[in-house]
Amino acid sequence: MGQIICVMNQKGGVGKTTTTINLAACLARGGFQTLIVDLDPQCNATSGLDRKPVTQHPFVSQLPLKEFIISTDWSKLFLLPGAKSFGDVSALNNGAPDQLERIQEVFRSGLNSFDFVLIDSPPAVSSLTKTALLCANQVLMPIQCEFFAMEGISKMAQLLPGDMWQSTGILLTMVDFTLELSNEVENEVREYFGDLVFKTRIPRDVAVSEASSFGKPVIEYAPRSRGARAYMELCMEVLDNEQE
Repeated sequence: MGQIICVMNQKGGVGKTTTTINLAACLARGGFQTLIVDLDPQCNATSGLDRKPVTQHPFVSQLPLKEFIISTDWSKLFLLPGAKSFGDVSALNNGAPDQLERIQEVFRSGLNSFDFVLIDSPPAVSSLTKTALLCANQVLMPIQCEFFAMEGISKMAQLLPGDMWQSTGILLTMVDFTLELSNEVENEVREYFGDLVFKTRIPRDVAVSEASSFGKPVIEYAPRSRGARAYMELCMEVLDNEQE
């Protein structure tokens, strides 16, 4: 079983899905079999790779999970697409404990062929979010460099199982290096959370947003952009952390 990374934040607009797609694309380019699991009901990771949601959520189907995994336009990058069926999502969020246990079993048994699995988790706190956390062995928490960043991290930390906090990486996103506020927030976050914060910072870069609208990772859409370089640096940092 490879590394399962749950990318999560309760707050929208912090770069959760963008980070999932672009980190996964960088890992795949590095030669690693990589899978994105789209658990967000908005299915943005699915559309962000120019694919369409499925009609039935893979986790409520009786078919093996591998039957739903599809290829993308990029070598070694695969997708378990999301579903916009609100009935399925509601059933998952309100599922009985035995159903959620089944999801964990299916999740772990169906993903053995991948080096990295990145879960684009739902933004809301739900049973499905907690199940995604239990399936993962790492958490990546993107936070926007803004005034309420510390409060957001504290709220997210309360959701994590006790032993997951030390396996959590905090990623500063949408950093505007020209703003004093960004520098102040970064300094405060690093002072308080120390080594849990990635050295890499993702800058505010229009190329990243444009890439998503074209259904491409930024390393394909604008490989020389600041955003592409930053996500490659994040990828290297993730791999370095794996070796420690």
